[in-house]
Amino acid sequence: MSETEALLGDLRAEGDELDGLVAGLGGAAWRTATPAPGWTIAHQIAHLAWTDERAVQAAEDPQGFADEVRRAWAAPDAFVDEGAERGAAEPPEVLLRRWREGRERLRRTLAAQPSRARLPWYGPPMSVMSMATARLMETWAHGQDVADALGVPRAPTARLRHVARIGVRARGYAYAARGMEPPADEFRVELTAPDGELWTYGPEDAAQRVTGPALDFCLLVTQRAHRDDLALRAEGPDTDRWLDIAQAFAGPPGKGRAPGQRTGHTVGGTERLVAGSAEHPAGGSPLGGRPAGGAAGGGRVPGGSPSGDPATADPAAGDSAAGGRVPGGSPSGDPATGDSTSGDPATGGSPTGGSPTGGSPPGDRPAGDSAGGDR
Repeated sequence: MSETEALLGDLRAEGDELDGLVAGLGGAAWRTATPAPGWTIAHQIAHLAWTDERAVQAAEDPQGFADEVRRAWAAPDAFVDEGAERGAAEPPEVLLRRWREGRERLRRTLAAQPSRARLPWYGPPMSVMSMATARLMETWAHGQDVADALGVPRAPTARLRHVARIGVRARGYAYAARGMEPPADEFRVELTAPDGELWTYGPEDAAQRVTGPALDFCLLVTQRAHRDDLALRAEGPDTDRWLDIAQAFAGPPGKGRAPGQRTGHTVGGTERLVAGSAEHPAGGSPLGGRPAGGAAGGGRVPGGSPSGDPATADPAAGDSAAGGRVPGGSPSGDPATGDSTSGDPATGGSPTGGSPTGGSPPGDRPAGDSAGGDR
């Protein structure tokens, strides 16, 4: 099985898992509010369906997609919500069928693309791997919003490697989005996968590092939880600051979720831990806390969600590391964040790699572009 086939299989599995959460819902349940202000479960699914359709259009009808981009520029602060509103107004059975058909068409469309194809997007063009990963990331993040709304716990899977890789590679973008200069030194990131395997990024001898569960890191970088609710450990002042601002989506920083807003996630402690600091000496208790700042706010980027969009970039194929502006002012595009913690995206140390994805808004509505790198 090729790398693209494996990724598309993961994309299908992510969609199927979310499908299982909503397939049996009654009409009233589709109107359940989610953590994204103003968005119900129907809005979440409608947004995913809309973005999948735009991705297919980008591959099959570039001129028609260019027209969509112009319309987005004409209403940069409204077009994402308008698309979600239209879909959410459809009968649930119609919306569900549309989303199912759209995501299968997207999978077939991406599978049929030449390996080096570049697909137009709201920022710089994206590789097939980037587009697929972006769709997976957004599906996972919006799926988390739906699961949270329903009070249903989800078992983390190895598919999180795609989300984690984007989050690592988007380090520089998180600083740039706030007008800050990123640290010159690389970080070491060591994440414990759902099966106990260790996913590593960055030089082993780095002076500063981040450790913790891969799930918590993914919740952090997609801003689906506040850092204080996650078990992530920062060793060093720069990594501590990074965890406060991390985002895997392109666009303005989101407002983030409030501490304690996410329930049902147990961590080993109740305080933020900065190993080696005067306040928390090395060896202190594990911290708790979901991604700081994670949440429902954010700006809107085309193809994404009101809260930003993971825009992926492929340095080898010429993707811009900073991305171009997209409607809504978000420098989404494909920020490949050249100063990723792992340095070389291809050798970031992840046991399985995974193209940066795009798709999740910060705590709010995930976006379609990832701020991380690309294959």
